[in-house]
Amino acid sequence: MSPETQRRYLEALSQALSFHPDRSSIIEEYKGHLQALEHEEVPLTYEALTERLGDPDEIAEMFKEEHSVTESRLHWLFVFCNVLLFVGGGLLTLAYHLFNWNVLQWLFTRLLSIPTVIIVLYFGFWTLLGYEIGKAFGPKGFALLKKTYLIGIVPNLILMVLTVFNIIPRRWFDPLITTEFIIVCIVCTGLLYPVSLLACRWGRRMSL
Repeated sequence: MSPETQRRYLEALSQALSFHPDRSSIIEEYKGHLQALEHEEVPLTYEALTERLGDPDEIAEMFKEEHSVTESRLHWLFVFCNVLLFVGGGLLTLAYHLFNWNVLQWLFTRLLSIPTVIIVLYFGFWTLLGYEIGKAFGPKGFALLKKTYLIGIVPNLILMVLTVFNIIPRRWFDPLITTEFIIVCIVCTGLLYPVSLLACRWGRRMSL
């Protein structure tokens, strides 16, 4: 197999995999396959090489399908985790007001006493989300992050609207829910996307 045949194959594969954030590692893997074939007694033509290792376009299509499945799973995983936080918080609040259990009383009181820690942890969640998306999907991660944010932020907005209009009684969250705290929550919600976007750019850079 001539160096020209190898170069042609790797260039075709690299071009076909231009969408994939791990393109360089995939190319390195196929370089190893090509080196293993250098000891063939009969030199391989480009056509024979594609039969042995696969056509670059077909290989790229295979990775594209795998990439799309991974993207979808990661997207819905973070959406599910975000919704789970709100559902868990809602069930804890409801149980606290319905059942006079010592464990619930202790846990609910503790959570209400550390609002700053809760906010910091939630920012940490979205920072991790942005970083992982940027690292896994590169430039395509920005669109995925935006879509995940728009879907994931819905529970936040619903909760704030219900609380602001007192549909959910504020006394349920005393002494946590105050006008100042609601303003802080609105500001923090607005900052979630810029923070996660910066983390996404950081993750993208780390993947290069």
